[in-house]
Amino acid sequence: MLKIGVFGAGHLGKIHIQQWKEVEGAELIGFYDPSDEQAALVISKYQVPRYKDMDQLIEAADAIDIVSPTTSHYEIAKKCLLAGKHLFIEKPLSQTLEEGKELVQLVKEANVKCQVGHVERYNPAFISVGEQLLQPMFIEAHRLAQFNPRGTDVSVILDLMIHDIDIVMCLVKSPVKRISASGVSVLSETADIANARIEFDNGCVANLTSSRISIKNMRKMRLFQRDAYIGIDFLEKKTEIIRLKEDGTQSGMMDFPLEMANGEKKIISVQMPDVVPINAIRMELTEFTNAIVNDKPVRVSVYDGYQAMDVAHQILKKMSLHSELHNV
Repeated sequence: MLKIGVFGAGHLGKIHIQQWKEVEGAELIGFYDPSDEQAALVISKYQVPRYKDMDQLIEAADAIDIVSPTTSHYEIAKKCLLAGKHLFIEKPLSQTLEEGKELVQLVKEANVKCQVGHVERYNPAFISVGEQLLQPMFIEAHRLAQFNPRGTDVSVILDLMIHDIDIVMCLVKSPVKRISASGVSVLSETADIANARIEFDNGCVANLTSSRISIKNMRKMRLFQRDAYIGIDFLEKKTEIIRLKEDGTQSGMMDFPLEMANGEKKIISVQMPDVVPINAIRMELTEFTNAIVNDKPVRVSVYDGYQAMDVAHQILKKMSLHSELHNV
């Protein structure tokens, strides 16, 4: 049985603690949180022991789950890696790129499993298109949320857009060529709404918009590629695939005949892949556990987490330059 220790008992930390109790092959041995109030709630609701000494929890566990504020990720992760412990770190990987780069190296040196919590990789709508041949050349994403003071200590880029950045980097297997971005601070001290355009060496372009001051929530991504359009609704857990096919090929859920300008007959085929309901957080924690036990690669590696951070920080720099130019 893999012994698990959790750092952080805030909103997301409590969810992780609850889910760890349901993961087969894992035993939640305790948690650490400096807040007596938060700790009391966890002890009362989940009957999980509290460790008041960080080092004692790290020593007692086989793997550590870091769900603490981003500012503390690096310090805790470094302690764990130097102790040779497997690591799950909520996104973003760390507060700065320098910290993230060092953590990538420490994971390599420690030869342990390290997974970053980009949970949208486990969204059932995204998983439902996993078997499709995805080679997008244009991506459009909208991630809009109603205002919530929690999380406004960081820009909307690191708060929300980083989810879509990770998905895009996962789909587009090509180096980033150019980034342009702009953002506006409305209700907080950091950007609350932002747009970024990411251009890749292979010609793909991703246009990402994120806002935390919207009237309603939205988490949609649209992928356009040769002969196909794929729409993914991360919030409603729905997926649609529209393909242009040759006449006489296998039909989809709905087919519409189309005669091209040259007289050639094609079929517009609409498919709605089955989306199997899953608990995404439980699935990522279960996969992390299985990766350790069976010595398999994790789905979202520490390098993946660093790569998403790297692009996010490039976007933040472009936003800063854009703001300075318009304030001159």
